[in-house]
Amino acid sequence: MLGKYSLLNASAAEYTQPMTQSIRWLQDEIADRMLQKLDIVKLEAKDVLVLPDFPGAHARFLTKRFPGICFHSAPEAELSGFDLLRFRATRFWSSRLKSSSLISLDEYKKTGRINLPDNSVDLVFSVMFMQDLADPKHFLQECWRVLKEGGLLTLSYLGPDTAKELHSEGLAQQLPLKKLASPWDMHDMGDALLGERFSDPVMDMEFLSLDYESDAVLWTDAKALNLLAAEAQKSTLPTQLPKKLTLEVVYGHAWALGKHLARAQDHVAYIDPNQIGRKTRSDSA
Repeated sequence: MLGKYSLLNASAAEYTQPMTQSIRWLQDEIADRMLQKLDIVKLEAKDVLVLPDFPGAHARFLTKRFPGICFHSAPEAELSGFDLLRFRATRFWSSRLKSSSLISLDEYKKTGRINLPDNSVDLVFSVMFMQDLADPKHFLQECWRVLKEGGLLTLSYLGPDTAKELHSEGLAQQLPLKKLASPWDMHDMGDALLGERFSDPVMDMEFLSLDYESDAVLWTDAKALNLLAAEAQKSTLPTQLPKKLTLEVVYGHAWALGKHLARAQDHVAYIDPNQIGRKTRSDSA
């Protein structure tokens, strides 16, 4: 391990509202919890990357928390046509008519690059995204690249104990389940953040329990959460499903500090000679 990170106490909560085709309400809820955690963070942000970005209350709260910010948005792929134009106009007005960037999630997944210059944003705000990435470590590297010195990455994603009810003995053999692309727990993420040169990671986790009266609604929500393989669209509904789904939600934030330092080798950081200030006679006079 390259350093230490903080783990906050895990907690649990119960929800009865179904997602039904979309995880919008869940995104809103998790984004709200992330914003509450930002309340105690000292940060002055002018440029904010929201990835993925979606219609919800988080933009209003970010605008209030950081007056005068400029949004750089990565809209969900499901937004298209008029909805995308309206969404982009909303972010433009939220940025107080400042020029803002529209980032393509599809392009990122193809190229592995966030279409922003180096050292261009103060905050990366990522909600429920990393569990669907085959290479989350590369995503952390891109976040490090686009963050300014002293910038903050704050994120949330589904952990490996998500939907453990569907993986129970007997039921797992009947269901076309899909493993999370990156089944990292909060310890894995804390270590990965340190490995990618982020400073002072703070990790937190909680379980959310979703209760169901209908097997069909649970099945639909499992699809919306990408817990089922592609063949689930054609498969028949199992005769017996659990009455709840447990979501393991992992939260974390970490700072981009010391960006002028070269990547550490053997736990030693090397400094570019051009970064070393020299004291002259006039300085000491």
